[in-house]
Amino acid sequence: MKDGTAPGEGPAHGGDLTTAARRFGRAEGDWLDLSTGINPVPYPVTEMAPESWTRLPQAGALALLNQAAAEAYGAANADMVAAAPGTQALIQILPALLGARNVAILGPTYAEHAACWRAAGARLETVDGLPAPDRTLVVVNPNNPNGRSTPPGTLRDWARRAAPGGHFLIADEAFTDVRPDLSLVPEGLPENAVVLRSFGKFFGLAGLRLGFALAAPELARRIEATLGPWAVSGPAIEIGAKALADVAWAAAARARLAADAARLRTCLTEHLSAGGGAVIGGTDLFLLLDHPAAPQLCQHLGRAGILVRAFDFDPRLLRFGLPGGPAAWERLERALADFGRGAA
Repeated sequence: MKDGTAPGEGPAHGGDLTTAARRFGRAEGDWLDLSTGINPVPYPVTEMAPESWTRLPQAGALALLNQAAAEAYGAANADMVAAAPGTQALIQILPALLGARNVAILGPTYAEHAACWRAAGARLETVDGLPAPDRTLVVVNPNNPNGRSTPPGTLRDWARRAAPGGHFLIADEAFTDVRPDLSLVPEGLPENAVVLRSFGKFFGLAGLRLGFALAAPELARRIEATLGPWAVSGPAIEIGAKALADVAWAAAARARLAADAARLRTCLTEHLSAGGGAVIGGTDLFLLLDHPAAPQLCQHLGRAGILVRAFDFDPRLLRFGLPGGPAAWERLERALADFGRGAA
């Protein structure tokens, strides 16, 4: 199955306002960016301790961050946590660290997984169902972009059957904050499993660059050693520890995101179903639209200064993130209504 990346090219990503601005002749500050699955109402960042900026990150502060992550994600203890400057950094180091040569990726999914394993020289196959436990498996759960989910018990059983052959399970749980029932962590991780958790998506602070690997303690320490000293910045440590411990904010955010995802589904259906459009998947942070005129819709939205995510593995698909306020919702609804009238 095609993963959307030509040999020698890097994967395309959402959030590329620079390219969009150049393509459509509209300033970067004049865009409604719906091309990513990032919470548009971020965790409030208050004034931070000056030493977070002026001192090298301290081991004690990092330990508090790891403890907060362990409690937020349901890990047995903080020894299972390795903090990183975003999960992308973890995706890049895992191929060399784990040394797997035969890898399956449950796809289509986030293309950086395939790109990084391919760059490391692994034999790579993209599959549409769980393979035999005779290789290392990468699964994004729930999946980006279609929201496909795999029960954690199924993945845990697969990992245990793969362990005798020295194979790993890598579960990218970047969007599991809105589906905590899908996490592998709370019921106990198999020794050969690595879970990746993104901080920036759910907390709406992608620019902070913070993520976590959860694994058996010995493997977590190897991940930390590979990242090197001071991998996570002082501001990221302070903000991350506070946000991860804020259970009330997280509960309210989940409720709001669920309501906004339902509103977005209704909006897309109302304006695009007459032209053959249908929401076919997603999570509470993004929805995936199938439309026979998706390229034309993408162009129409671009001319209106609205960026959505297209996929070269299927030109009928567009991913929509959530608008962040009344003006953003009105702008999207107006653009969709204009397109719907033109297609009718």
